[in-house]
Amino acid sequence: MDLLDWALLLGRVAVVFAGLLVTVMLLIWMERKVIADMQTRMGPMRAGPRGVLITLADGIKLFFKEGIVPAEADRPVYLIAPVIAMLPAFLAFAVIPFGTSVTLFGREVPFQLADPSIGILWVLAMASLGVYGIVLAGWSSGSNYPLLGAVRSSAQIISYEIGMSLALVAVLMYSGSLRLSEIVEAQARVWNVIPQFPAFVVYLIAGLAETNRPPFDLPEAESELVAGFHTEYSGIRFALFYLGEYVNTVTVASVAVTLFLGGWRGPAPDVLPWVWPLLWFLAKVLAVVYGYVWVRATLPRIRFDRLMAFGWKVLIPFGLVWVLLTGAIVVLPDVYGRGPVVAGAAVVFGALVLASVAAPLLRPRPAAEVGR
Repeated sequence: MDLLDWALLLGRVAVVFAGLLVTVMLLIWMERKVIADMQTRMGPMRAGPRGVLITLADGIKLFFKEGIVPAEADRPVYLIAPVIAMLPAFLAFAVIPFGTSVTLFGREVPFQLADPSIGILWVLAMASLGVYGIVLAGWSSGSNYPLLGAVRSSAQIISYEIGMSLALVAVLMYSGSLRLSEIVEAQARVWNVIPQFPAFVVYLIAGLAETNRPPFDLPEAESELVAGFHTEYSGIRFALFYLGEYVNTVTVASVAVTLFLGGWRGPAPDVLPWVWPLLWFLAKVLAVVYGYVWVRATLPRIRFDRLMAFGWKVLIPFGLVWVLLTGAIVVLPDVYGRGPVVAGAAVVFGALVLASVAAPLLRPRPAAEVGR
């Protein structure tokens, strides 16, 4: 790489970083307006046209607000924890292909910061690192409520990471590659959301838990833990936690779009061919994030024991079964041919549908109902 290549790389990093910041600013505004509309309110209206600059105003306020360090806090860990919580979300986005490419100064510049051969493993590694910031913040604050929030977060994220990983394993088996750009190329004819719809549902549910969003926001439950792991944070340090959470939401939605919804693929005219893939990618990410906002406005927070039970007793076993079925779908046609495998899959699917319909009819009635 010569000097021009390094300059283009640094330019891409700066553009992606600034783009994520602007996206988070607009996402927070959108979430507040959508939830307000669902609750027949107007939402923020004063900062900018229709309140679009409300997030910028909040950020400026938090930047100049006094930061208070508790007397019992472990000061070095307390100060570094917000940075550790924010950085992995930005680093995970580095391997996401959000478009095709454009030619600048005679060089082809891809719309992707890096394309390693283990791209999806990089995303999982960064998701695993994110919990360290939350745990360190809760432990170093020297307070009981943040510590309880940190313990909850570590248990929740570790549990749901397994279900998310199983969903991703099924997609990787079906696509035959760990490189995200190749997974997008493999969806040229059919998006993975069609043959891998169960894995898509598992991923979306696990993504809610990974980002601590409702109804899985137990680590920062206001009604139970004041504000959870960041109770003792204020000013710009609190803003870093807030920023990391929403960047993580954008990253989770971007991975869902890349693995299941065809990435940047979509119909486009021949005019400005590099613009339309970028717009398709942004539109798909917006649709996934809107679904997350809809869930937040609709579902109440669930109990912590039920959250853990759902992760270990439902999501993980279902993910394991789907991985086995995906392996059969990938391997068996090469051995027995496509026709017999499709017929066998149809028979199994029909039997499962009949069993689900007949199960309530065959279930014994409770004694209280028998006597009526």
